[in-house]
Amino acid sequence: MERRLNAELWDKMHYLFRDFNDRMVHVELRYDFEIDIEALKTVLLCFFEKAPVLHASFTDNHVRPYWTVNDYTIDDILTVETVNAEELDNKTNEFLTQCIPPEAKVQMKAAVFNCGGGSVLCIVENHMCMDGGDFKYFLNALCKNYNNYISGIASPIDLKTGTRSYESVYEDFSPAEKHMAKNLFRNINAKDDHAFPLTPDNIRDRSFIARRTLPAEMFDPIKAAGKAHGATINDMLTAAYFHSVYELAGFDKNESVSISCAIDLRRHIKDSSDTGVTNHTAWMQCRVPRCGKDVFETLQFTIESVNQFKSDRFIGLHGLPLLSLGYKILPHAASEEIVKIGYSNPLMAMSNIGVLDVKKLSLAGHEPVDGFMSGAVKYKPYALLSVTTLRKEITFSMCLRGNAEDQKTVERFFDLLEKNINELIR
Repeated sequence: MERRLNAELWDKMHYLFRDFNDRMVHVELRYDFEIDIEALKTVLLCFFEKAPVLHASFTDNHVRPYWTVNDYTIDDILTVETVNAEELDNKTNEFLTQCIPPEAKVQMKAAVFNCGGGSVLCIVENHMCMDGGDFKYFLNALCKNYNNYISGIASPIDLKTGTRSYESVYEDFSPAEKHMAKNLFRNINAKDDHAFPLTPDNIRDRSFIARRTLPAEMFDPIKAAGKAHGATINDMLTAAYFHSVYELAGFDKNESVSISCAIDLRRHIKDSSDTGVTNHTAWMQCRVPRCGKDVFETLQFTIESVNQFKSDRFIGLHGLPLLSLGYKILPHAASEEIVKIGYSNPLMAMSNIGVLDVKKLSLAGHEPVDGFMSGAVKYKPYALLSVTTLRKEITFSMCLRGNAEDQKTVERFFDLLEKNINELIR
């Protein structure tokens, strides 16, 4: 008998985003030893059984979409290849830039590339299944269970299996707070047409991932400089983004510019043990009134904008009741058209996915020597800057569908980011 799963609110929203991005979340972790493939296969298979959405196909029937759980084998999930050093980067990039269709048999794929006595673990997964927060949890759990398996520790495979519903964000509110939160129908984000300076969309464009890593020696100075200005590391990076894009794109410096910043809604959940792997990410609109006369003034504008959101008890929850209502009372096809009309997020975005913990990501006593996680490949005119930190090394990544000129533009943007961050810590 066919087994079906509910299509949750954020599943449907990320399906809607198919016109804006490829919905894939990417991770690459490099190790200085060769991964035990049989152990990895065993844990992956157990995890897929624990999280059936990972081996399900999304069905859009225009009325009430759903997931259909599929049979699968480990060959549908994992590929293993031995490569030489000259082709390693091309192989990893080719794997990471693939797009898994929502109707595919599995919604996550992994690859191990063995090279020169080390292994590179690459994973791509459909954002409809889980966001960066739960993807980090998934990776940590994968490594923990891998280590238990190779150590001969007889313990059950540990992966959370609770609800995937967005309603979890309301569970810890008082009755009065819950009433207020569930009546925040208005989307407080406003449209902003300022766009990252990419070339016009072209059928010959191809997906690529560009990345830039700051040396670990910069981390503590960034943190200290931020503290001196009453800013978090994230505030510092966001301010550098603003200041850099004004310069890169040649925006009028007296014009207001907005960037969408990701918010982890798990901040509203005290105990996540009853939740499964899912999406709990929303967006807030960070806006500066103009470009500062220097990057320090831009930082103050950024702090003021961010603090407005931080003071809101219901940060990230505005507009969710309206989305939920729309999907409940209308056929899916009609809901999509209405959401598209009301969708007004800025064209530029930033997602600070946070720290990749090398202790939790160690395999057989080997910590990853390098790695990053990034969000979806964006389609023009949208652009997303993803940020992860590993061993105090901050990595910026941008996943775009573009051409060689666009890649040069991204590299120029990274140059400006570095320059402005160095200015802030100087």
